[in-house]
Formats: sequence, C-alpha cells, structure tokens
Amino acid sequence: MRVALGSDHAGFALKQRIKQELARLGHQADDLGTAAPEPPVDYPDFCFPVAERVADGRAERGIVLGGSGIGEAIAANKVVGVRAAVVTSDETARLTRLHNDSNVLALGGRTNAAEDALRWVGIWLATPFEGGRHVARLRKISDYETLHARER
Repeated sequence: MRVALGSDHAGFALKQRIKQELARLGHQADDLGTAAPEPPVDYPDFCFPVAERVADGRAERGIVLGGSGIGEAIAANKVVGVRAAVVTSDETARLTRLHNDSNVLALGGRTNAAEDALRWVGIWLATPFEGGRHVARLRKISDYETLHARER
C-alpha cells in the first residue's frame, strides 16, 4: 500500500519511526516533509499535500503528525474526500477504519509513546472498512461536503 506522510517539527521523530515501520510491514512511504526537526514549521504546509495525495488517489492512505495530531486532522479534513481521524488507542485505531473508513491517520509526537503509535499504525492499516450500515452514514457526510464545497 502507498502511504503519504507529512509532519511538522513536533511530529518529525515519530514520522521517521513510522517510515521504518511501514517499510517493515511491506508498504511504500511517500515522505512529503518536513525534512528536519527544527522549528518552526507550520503543519498545514505538510498536511494539505498528504490529504490531496490521498484524495486524488496517488496514495491509498495518509498519515499526518504534529504535537497532538488534532490540528493536523483538522487541516487534512479540509480536503474534500478525506476522512482524517486522531487515534489514541488500539480500539480507536480499529474503529476509525471499521466504521468510518478513515483514509488519513493523525498522530501526536508529543502526546503518544512511539511504541503505541507504531502499533496503532499497524492496526489502522490492517483493519478493513466494515461497510453495511456505515456506508449510508459516510454517504451523508460526503454529500454534505460536496454540496457545501460548491457553495464556497
């Protein structure tokens, strides 16, 4: 699977570990920056390109990283077609795929232990979308997003 990655300075070290884990799991990582841990770096500058790559199909999934993952998820979710989710446990890693078909994972380099984050990445990548009753819910979100994107 091709996975696009982007981080600010706060997520840089964790991004480097995740790239290694993706390679170990047999996935291809496209690192869209930042290239160094020195601040200041603005996370939207790296989250938007990751989200765009997922939305247009050049990557199957994306991972955005910062201090908490929260701002990164907010930024990624501004791109039509992206469903970015902050993950904080094994269960949220599983459910965000199973029920929400998330295509971008947001993680915090300052708020999560690397070992936990690496495990969550593995769970998130391996968990399929359940479909069923969740399809109609996601369609409602997509329809709303499309309608209001045209209004802007």
